[in-house]
This record gives sequence, C-alpha cells and structure tokens, in this order.
Amino acid sequence: VQLQASGGGLVQAGGFLRLSCAASGRPVRVASMGWYRQAPGNKRDLVADISSDGRTRYADSVMGRFTISRDYAKNTVYLQMNGLEPEDTDVYFCNLKYTRGFSTTLYDTWGQGTLVTVSS
Repeated sequence: VQLQASGGGLVQAGGFLRLSCAASGRPVRVASMGWYRQAPGNKRDLVADISSDGRTRYADSVMGRFTISRDYAKNTVYLQMNGLEPEDTDVYFCNLKYTRGFSTTLYDTWGQGTLVTVSS
C-alpha cells in the first residue's frame, strides 16, 4: 500500500490548512490512519488518528483546533488544521496501520512528509 500526502504550505498564525492523504495499492485490513509530525532531531509524534470504527485520538496540543476525518470510499484521510500556531510548524507524515491475515500485529506504512510552516 502507498500513501500520497498533500496540502502543506505556508500560512500565517491563526490561519488554516487541510492535509489530505490517499491510500492506494494492494488492499489491506486497515486498523487506523492518521498524521504524525516531526521536527529535525526530534521523534515523530502523533497529531491525530482515526480507527477503522471511527474512533479518534488527538495530541493535547491540537485538541479543539485540528479535526481528523476519513472518506472510506476514497481511502483518504484528512486533517483540518484551524487556528494554526508557529509551534505547529513541522513536517507532517501520513500513517496507515494495518494487519495481515489472522495476525493482530500492526504494520506501519508512511507517506512522504509534507511541510507545514506557520509564520508569526
């Protein structure tokens, strides 16, 4: 499975952006899709994800500002980012977790990063 992310860019503080990530390729049993972000030298942190049954999780820092949603028919996940702050500046990575066969082991697939820059 491959992930194609889009939607990053430069925005002023208080502005908004919408990230999209489309999955394609071999069908897999998707457990969740989501977004992580990573600054140079730092680890990749969860921003938000949505499970196959629609449950969502958010990082505390984005709660109430970001909204994750998923179009199951299009195999696409979206991250609506409102009220952006300079601290949100990072490279954002789309993630898909899936299982194989009867195993419960989770496998990760990552999209290419998309840069979000928020100016003050």
